[in-house]
Amino acid sequence: MGHIKIGTAHAAEDDVRQAWHAVRRHTEVLAAALTPEDQCVQSMPDASPAKWHRAHTTWFFEEFLLRPGLPDYEPFDPAFRFLFNSYYETVGARQPRPYRGLITRPGAEAVAAYRAHVDRAMERLLERRPSRELVELGLHHEQQHQELLVTDMLHAFAQSPLAPAVLPGWSEAEFAGGPPGFVDFPGGIVEIGHPGPGAGFCFDNETPRHQALLQPYRLADRLVSNADWLEFIRDGGYRIPTLWMSDGWAVVQAQGWNAPFYWRETEGGWQQMGPGGLAELAPRAAVRHVSWYEADAYARWAGARLPTEAEWEAAAADRRLAGMTGTVWQWTSSAYGPYPGFHPVEGAIGEYNGKFMVNQMVLRGSSTATPPGHARPSYRNFFHPDKRWQFSGLRLARDAG
Repeated sequence: MGHIKIGTAHAAEDDVRQAWHAVRRHTEVLAAALTPEDQCVQSMPDASPAKWHRAHTTWFFEEFLLRPGLPDYEPFDPAFRFLFNSYYETVGARQPRPYRGLITRPGAEAVAAYRAHVDRAMERLLERRPSRELVELGLHHEQQHQELLVTDMLHAFAQSPLAPAVLPGWSEAEFAGGPPGFVDFPGGIVEIGHPGPGAGFCFDNETPRHQALLQPYRLADRLVSNADWLEFIRDGGYRIPTLWMSDGWAVVQAQGWNAPFYWRETEGGWQQMGPGGLAELAPRAAVRHVSWYEADAYARWAGARLPTEAEWEAAAADRRLAGMTGTVWQWTSSAYGPYPGFHPVEGAIGEYNGKFMVNQMVLRGSSTATPPGHARPSYRNFFHPDKRWQFSGLRLARDAG
């Protein structure tokens, strides 16, 4: 899928239509290797079935664009309004998230028919030039679920003794070895947040743009690698309580963590599950599927720290830093909260980000599972500090001097 070109005040209508087709098609490409049985699986409460992702992203367009914007629109199935709502309290009741896997019906074929039904109606609506902001939001929302489709199915397939591939042919990207170098940044007053109109799409949590004061700091010129993490393991990193936040150490003890998620130690060495299936651990690939607790402990072990999200964003365009996007999401030391002056929009759309601004940590960048055109320097991803099923890694930071 090519880069999404919509998002500026001067975007042509055909760009909107092109983006619509590209995003909707990409979802089906990601699901192409999944059987109908695969698509019903929900392997944990945090994940959703692939079929549900395909249906929910379609529900979004039906609920927020077609119902109010196309007077003669007939919903595909009235029951879908309940089945495929996610967390929009103002829309109405919904299937509880931990039990989405119990929705064995409709089947995958019916979900495909639902998508086709809404796509045909959206073609008619696009001719009437609906709110570009809502179309863009729907497309970027679907891109978020494309990434979740991959990560959720990876979690499910990692439980299977067959270790099947979510994306057959996927391979791990590696980079040059050797110890990381550190790049100096002067700090000072910097502008953080989305630049505003004319700079492309953003979610509301990326606004408003504001000033931040940074002290001089240093960032590692590459991501922490699997080889780096092996040294942490060999040095007893998972057994040294002084490296860990108290909550993190409690999780390590309770869940028996001794390596990143999806690592498997065999007689022949370490293996790791990925979208392409089970493979030998790639030493020069970025470590992935580590929690914030693990990232923070590793940084402390390495004599460093995690960057703040403002430090990360201020340095995002520096070409001396490899892997800022497209490899793994990078944990920061910043708690997920509102920017100064943030106000969620009114109505159901206002539930998109604002009500989650508590007890979570910010990740920056993007990952190998992030759809093309979805990353930008101001993007704020967020998860609870114990979560590991996302493509999450880290880059080290230090105070200057």
